[in-house]
Amino acid sequence: MELTENKIKQPRVILVSADTGEFDAERSMEELKELAKTDGVEIVGCVTQKRPSYDTATCIGSGRLEELAEEAKALDIDLVIFDHELTANQTKNIERILDIRVIDRTTLILDIFAQRALTKEGRIQVELAQQKYRLAHLAGKGIEMSRLGGGIGTRGPGESKLETDKRHIHRRIEALDAELKDLERRRELHRSRRKKDNVIVGAIVGYTNVGKSTLMNALTDAGVLAEDKLFATLDTTSRALSLPDGRSVLLIDTVGLVRRLPHNLVEAFKSTLEEAANADIIINLIDISADDGYEQSQVTAELLKELGCEGIPQINVLNKADKLPESANINCDDSTVLISAKNKQGLDDLLDCIARNLPETAKRGKFIIPYDKTSLLNTIRIDGKVFSEEYTAEGTLIDALVDMKIYHMVEAYRQ
Repeated sequence: MELTENKIKQPRVILVSADTGEFDAERSMEELKELAKTDGVEIVGCVTQKRPSYDTATCIGSGRLEELAEEAKALDIDLVIFDHELTANQTKNIERILDIRVIDRTTLILDIFAQRALTKEGRIQVELAQQKYRLAHLAGKGIEMSRLGGGIGTRGPGESKLETDKRHIHRRIEALDAELKDLERRRELHRSRRKKDNVIVGAIVGYTNVGKSTLMNALTDAGVLAEDKLFATLDTTSRALSLPDGRSVLLIDTVGLVRRLPHNLVEAFKSTLEEAANADIIINLIDISADDGYEQSQVTAELLKELGCEGIPQINVLNKADKLPESANINCDDSTVLISAKNKQGLDDLLDCIARNLPETAKRGKFIIPYDKTSLLNTIRIDGKVFSEEYTAEGTLIDALVDMKIYHMVEAYRQ
C-alpha cells in the first residue's frame, strides 16, 4: 500500500473465477470478496468465466484474459486475484498477458494468516506453509520478482525476496519443521499433564467469523480480539470455565476454517487443530443467520473427521440468534442450543448443554461421612472440590465434587 497525503492507498483489485461446476463458484466468490476485504484491498470488479474445464495454460483462456487486460488497464488495477490455486506456469502466463501482478486464493489466505499470527508457533506455522507454497511456485515469479516491494503475499515472518533458490527454501523448511516439532513436543507434554490432572478440555471449532472469539469472551472474559473479519484471530486461546454442576472445563478456541482451505495450511496448523482431537467435548459453533450455514458446518465436519474426532461428544451451538427474525422457529435437542454470543443470550443453556454432554468424569453430591472415616473425608478434601462442610450428629456433612473413582467409594454415604 502507498502513503499519499497521510492516507493509505488501497491496492485496486479485480477478482477472477473460472466456473467449471466443480464447486459453488458464486458462494466461493462471495467468500473471496470477504477475504480480500479482510486483507485491506479495494475491490473494483469481479469476473466469473463459465468453462467446461480449466485452461491448463491460463485458467480462464487467453481470449478472456486479453479482454481482462484491457479492462484492468482502463480501471488502473494494481492486482488480480484468482479464486483458484494457480500453477507456476499459469501465474507466469497470466502475468505476461495482463502485465499486472497476479496472486491466487492460497496466497491471499497465507497473507491474512501472516498478518494475524501473533504467537511464535503461529508465525512458524504460517511461514512453513508460505515456504512450501513458494517451493512449488518458483517458476512463475516473473513480474512478482521484478516488482516486489510489499503488499499481499510479500509480508510475514521470514519473508525474503523471491530470489530464494530451492536449496535455501529447503533448508528453511527443515529448520521450521524442527522448531515446530519442538513446540509440538511441548504441547503434547501440556496435554499429558492435563490428562494426568484430570483436566476436562472443550474445543470450540467452526467456520471463520462465526463468533468463536466473541463466545470465548462472553463465557470467560478472555479479552480475545473479536472483529467482523475472516480470520480475525489465528492463535489458540485457552481459558477456564465453570459449569453449573461444579466441574471446570479448559475452553480452547481453535483457528477458523474456510472452504478449500489450502492443504499446506491444514498441515502446518495440524498441531493446533489437533486440540479438537484431544478434547473431551467439541463445541461446534455455527452461524445460524448465514445463508450457507449448513455448508459451513459441513466444512467443519469434514475436517473433524480428517482429524479423527469421531467418538468425541459434540454439541452444536447455533450462534447469532440476534440476527434471526422474531418469527424464526429453531428446534433444539439435548445436544443443540441457540445463543447470541454478542448479546450473551442463551449462555446458561449452553453451559447446561456442555455439562449434559460431557462424559461423567466427576459427580457432585452431599455425603455424611462418619467420624470414624476420617481418611475417606480427607481424600474428598484433598482430591475433590469442596463447596461446604458442617458437623452433624451422624458425621461430617460435606457437599463436594469428586471424580468417579472416589464417588464409588463414598456413594453409600450420599444423602
